[in-house]
Amino acid sequence: MVPDVPWWGVASSVAGPVLLIGGWTLAADLQPRFDPVSETVSELAAVGATDRWVMTGTFLVVGLCYVITALSLRPARIPGRLILAAGAIAGMMVAANPEHPTSDHFGSVSHFVWASIGFAGLTLWPAGSWRRGPSVPWALRPAAGVAAIAVLFVLLTWFGAELATGAGQAGLAERVMGAAQTAWPLALVLSCRAPLPWRSYRGEAVPDQPTRAA
Repeated sequence: MVPDVPWWGVASSVAGPVLLIGGWTLAADLQPRFDPVSETVSELAAVGATDRWVMTGTFLVVGLCYVITALSLRPARIPGRLILAAGAIAGMMVAANPEHPTSDHFGSVSHFVWASIGFAGLTLWPAGSWRRGPSVPWALRPAAGVAAIAVLFVLLTWFGAELATGAGQAGLAERVMGAAQTAWPLALVLSCRAPLPWRSYRGEAVPDQPTRAA
């Protein structure tokens, strides 16, 4: 039989996007002057930001939600779950290594390194998760995984291009990418919790349920 995703995995996958979007919205509202289109969420947790603990706490809690979701995704293959958890832990390290004033190059470099690892993990983890078979949930099938990676990679490329060129939409690009990264684990969990076909992952027939006499 296909293993199920426990209720706490559903809760963590729902909490992730809600807390991320709510956290960066609240943190932005607390800043005296902040443009969410041009400025990144990392600036909300940077040294010197107003109430930086809000965005710092958001990074930590959302990262924990990712880890819990990875533990709960028993229908997915283990490599993908490990990559998801690693990306989440890297995101939590972003909170521990905030952006510093431009004079502190080491602090900015460490922040960039952990952020890059986190973005890579949260973009590529579907490649290690998918399975094949007629009764595999739709979000765990290779076609869905490839589509998810393609979309996430395009968004990551957009964000990188905004940072490199200074075109003025880095904040918007990062928020769209972050929302998509948190939405995919939720979609995968929901697909695993949907009513399952009558076959298991390996294609063996599941025994018919006994019928009651009329």
